[in-house]
Amino acid sequence: MPEIHPSAYVHPSARLADDVVVGPNAFIDADVTIGKGTRIDHGAHVARWTTLGENNRLYPGAVVGHEPQDIGYKGEEAYTVIGNGNIIREGVTIHRGNRAGTTTSVGNNNFLMVNSHIGHNCIVGNNVILVNGCLLAGHVEIGDRAIISGNCMIHQFVRIGSFAMMRGGSGATKDVPPFCINDGLSWIRAINAVGLKRNGFDACRVRAIKEAFKVIFRAELPLKEALAKVESELDVTDDVKKMLDFIRASKRGIGNGRGSNRE
Repeated sequence: MPEIHPSAYVHPSARLADDVVVGPNAFIDADVTIGKGTRIDHGAHVARWTTLGENNRLYPGAVVGHEPQDIGYKGEEAYTVIGNGNIIREGVTIHRGNRAGTTTSVGNNNFLMVNSHIGHNCIVGNNVILVNGCLLAGHVEIGDRAIISGNCMIHQFVRIGSFAMMRGGSGATKDVPPFCINDGLSWIRAINAVGLKRNGFDACRVRAIKEAFKVIFRAELPLKEALAKVESELDVTDDVKKMLDFIRASKRGIGNGRGSNRE
């Protein structure tokens, strides 16, 4: 049987694994599913149509799956799906999809720090770190092992690539390609060399990414010409191809680098 504090509220339709722990004054709404090993600390709120996987921890005051901050939302059935092994600290807010049948999804083993916010219809990958106070607007996508530093702001529909990093207090109104560092307002500063090494990238992999970065973000070339130059003159490793494919798939455009021409 789940361990539920007498002061907590758990809706009769909620489905909790046998070893789930629900702390004092926590609130579990209707149509919620919570997997084994998950702990809901005191005062946390799991709203309707939310699925929490296994071994998650919701700290005091976290709110997961509540209504989106969208004036067009009229209470339609929409979802929040959280994977396994996530740490969701105090004051974190994650909102459900903003239209019927849509979903906000968070993958596995993410660390969501105090007062970070994930807006409606976002897709957050695996092993992502959201540092205190960072804000994801609706429909944002965050790739695996990205780091969004404290008080960063991400515009709606922006994508942050895997292994990318946003420096503290920066903003992204355009996409940030994989392996890159975003600084200021959509300035692609450098590659995330330290992060890549920490994640097991050897010197050859890092060098190939760095050479592609120099052409795309430091040469004074229009973007299409820069991408073509990378493909014709450099070693297009799997990592480099991932960067090129990400850039070509961009709908909002990508941030600028010093000396680049994106007009």
